Amino acid sequence: MKTTKKLDITTIIGIALGLGAVAGAMYFKEVSYSVFNNPAALIVIFVGTAASVMNSFSGHELKNIGKLFNMVFNDVSNGMSEKQTVEMFQSMSLKARKEGLLALEQELNNVNDDFIRKGLRMAIDGMQEEVIVEILESDISEMEERHGSNASIFSSAGAYAPTLGVLGAVFGLIAAMAHIDDIEIMAHAVAAAFIATILGIFTGYVLWNPFANKLKIRTKHEVAKKRLAIVGIISMQRGESPTILRERMVALLPSKDQAAFTGNQS
Repeated sequence: MKTTKKLDITTIIGIALGLGAVAGAMYFKEVSYSVFNNPAALIVIFVGTAASVMNSFSGHELKNIGKLFNMVFNDVSNGMSEKQTVEMFQSMSLKARKEGLLALEQELNNVNDDFIRKGLRMAIDGMQEEVIVEILESDISEMEERHGSNASIFSSAGAYAPTLGVLGAVFGLIAAMAHIDDIEIMAHAVAAAFIATILGIFTGYVLWNPFANKLKIRTKHEVAKKRLAIVGIISMQRGESPTILRERMVALLPSKDQAAFTGNQS
């Protein structure tokens, strides 16, 4: 399947804004940035979060963590856009109406999307409509389950990190109480104690949970594209006209995308 990749600038901007918000708050509250030079807090949050995630998922599930980060920071697109998909099906439908479905067999090698190619192959082979839909919907369900498991890695990290921040604060307070006889040292220790809490909340609610949500949204879009293809495959197998096929597919698109087809009837 043909894959295109471009940097997802929204993720970069989002992280920058999050860091900027923290830095700005510290500046106006006259808090020194040196407070983040706190190895204990860093270990509790980042190593602790990693440990929690590893205890929650198997090695098989975690082996693709690098790819997940790649998907968060890059807009990875598989196959064709919705517009290209509609136009391709409309063109193939016209050929199928003139020459029959078997004539599309030579077109399969030009289809870059594995899911669409599989559906077209089944239609060309004369499989019943209900069977085609059942098989393709099963593929979609399997993909949703797999992608949901991937997103839950970040969701879990987002749940653990803030709690570990509280744990880090407790450690800091214990250290502060050890110097209860020295107010100055104790005050610095109390201030440092809450750095772990800041890091835990920031990573959980600005990084990990939003990353999980971004993956879920992309899965939703991918599912919509696959169901769009199913409509095209079934319409073509039924022998419906290219215009009807097109209208069935366009009706599934968001209104802003439907506008791109206005006045482009065939």
